[in-house]
Amino acid sequence: MDYSKQITNRLNRVDGQLQGVIRMIEGARECNDVVTQLSAIKGALDRTIGLIVSENLEQCVRTSMAEGNASDEHVKQAVNLLMKSR
Repeated sequence: MDYSKQITNRLNRVDGQLQGVIRMIEGARECNDVVTQLSAIKGALDRTIGLIVSENLEQCVRTSMAEGNASDEHVKQAVNLLMKSR
């Protein structure tokens, strides 16, 4: 699968956020601040997973249609990926 630049950008942003949380922990920041940042990271990862699954589904459907063998199997696989991520 080809991944978009948007996905890479999102993951780089999450990486930066995670490095920030590590610095917060090393600096003995308040629990509330750390948990708030971790929740933001979790949300960003969830949205990134959704984007990857939707792009995968779109690519699979386009490929299937181009090859003339569009099937429900590709859709089922994408839905399974989405369910696994939850």
